[in-house]
Parts: sequence; structure tokens; C-alpha cells
Amino acid sequence: MGKTAFLFPGQGSQAVGMGQAFMEAYSVSKDVFTEADNRLDFELTKLIMNGPIETLTRTENTQPALVTASVAVLEALREKGITADYTAGHSLGEYSALVASGSLSFSDAVFAVRNRGLYMEEAVPSGEGAMAAIMGMEREDLQQIVDDVSASTATVQLANLNSPGQIVISGAKAGVEKASEVAKENGARRIIPLQVSGPFHSSLMKPAADKLSSILAGIEIKDASIPVIANVTAEPSTSAIDIHDQLLKQIYSPVLWEDTVRKLMDLGVDTFIEVGPGNVLSGLVKKVNRRASVHAVGTPEQLDQLIEKLGEE
Repeated sequence: MGKTAFLFPGQGSQAVGMGQAFMEAYSVSKDVFTEADNRLDFELTKLIMNGPIETLTRTENTQPALVTASVAVLEALREKGITADYTAGHSLGEYSALVASGSLSFSDAVFAVRNRGLYMEEAVPSGEGAMAAIMGMEREDLQQIVDDVSASTATVQLANLNSPGQIVISGAKAGVEKASEVAKENGARRIIPLQVSGPFHSSLMKPAADKLSSILAGIEIKDASIPVIANVTAEPSTSAIDIHDQLLKQIYSPVLWEDTVRKLMDLGVDTFIEVGPGNVLSGLVKKVNRRASVHAVGTPEQLDQLIEKLGEE
């Protein structure tokens, strides 16, 4: 019998109205939205349901909104008796994964990511940082380019190692622009500058990690009852101490997503369930392993289809 992993999306998967159908269909999902509003002391639910998208996409709003929408779906899955052997989340999604694994309470997770978003926003003045997706280049070749550019021009690093041939770089604007140029000259298929408010997952985010440490010190992080594959190591974690340290490092370190998917496969996972809005992670899993059984659950209809599928297996 193969194993199952729950995957949780990060920034970029947000949409106005996400989770609304779950909120209307499941009281356990509705309770999640209510709890978020109470803990954050503002009407996050109203912003998620009505937008505008510009406000929802601000990092300090997107982060708690995505965790809320994802955990609302998670609670519906739990109510239907669907469980996972492992969890993982892309960047911000790691917090949702930790809720699923019993390491963080939802209330603490939504509070932590609201502050995480604010600190990431403050870490680098607007316009000074940048990120770009580099398509069609080997990890080692791109690593060499960013090392050279960091030494000669300005800081730039590998930020998200998403799937074979899709790597996001991050850093100072000049560094990202120069590395993009050199990557193109060296055979990168496509360069896509990302519309983001800061150089996430680069060393320029260290001030945000310093501030986040005081937030994490004030909430309870427990040993996980289900192993979480950490972004920074792509290895399973259950120790509360390790999880605390990994959440701080994660802000300024690369997200090893391709490695995470491969690790889950090595651990015997053959069913991947993307829990929350969108299907970005489902696409990335398929790029790593075309034969994997992948299900995106962002609507109650998709949950019904999943239940039917699992019943057949």
C-alpha cells in the first residue's frame, strides 16, 4: 500500500473567494475563517471573499489568507477521514503543513504568518530587491552564474528549486537582472521576472528572520505527530526544536521543492493531495514524476472526486 502526502501551496496561489465553497459546505471550514478573524483582530474573511485582489496580494494579507483557506480545506478532509503519512508546504505553505502535522495550532500559525508577511515586507525597501524564474537551466550551471554575479555585481541566490528546469532566483535588483542576462546568454529557455514585493528566500531577508524569532518564541511549537518535509533540508522533521530553527532559516534559504517531492517518493509516497487553492504544486509534482497520482483539492467538488477515487483504489 502506497503512502499519501498532503501538500500546501504558498504565495501565488491566492484568489478572491478562495475557500468560500468550503465555508458554505462545511461548518468545520467556516470555524477556521472565524478563528482567523478573531486571532488577527481584523476581518480577514471579508478581504478573502471580496478582495480587492491588490489588497489580498499584499504579503502580510496573502500569507494568513492562504493558510486560512488551506486549513479550511484540511478540516474538511479530516472530517471525511482522509489522512496523510507526510506533509509538506511550499514556503509559506510549510505553516499549513505544520498545522496538519500537529506541530502548530491554526490560531498560532495564522498569527505567525501575518507577522512573517509584515517583516518580509519591511526587510528590504520596495524596488531594491527582485525575483525571476529561470526556465530550462540545470541547477549546477545556474548556481555557478549566481555565485559569479554575487561576487562581481550584487547579491543573488537560488531561491526556489521548484522542478527540473524551473528555478527562481532572488536578491538585489541589479544582481537578479545581471544573473538573468547571463543565464539567457548561457542557454536558459525563458526568464520571467516575478511580480513580488521583495527578494524572498535570499540572504537579504535575514532581518525578517531576526524579528520572526520573537514571534516564534511566544507561540507553542510541538513535536509533529506526522513528519513534515522541511523546505530547507528536504528531510522529514518531527522535533519541535528542529522545526523552530527551520522556520527561521526558511525565510532566507532556498525552498528545496524538487528535492522534497523526490524525498517523499523515496519514502513510498505515491498519492499527493494538494490541499488549498490552485494547482501549482500538482503541476510541479507531475514535472518531477509524470506517473504520480496527484489530486488538487480546492473545491468541495474536487474533494468528492478524491473520495470517489480513493474508494476505487
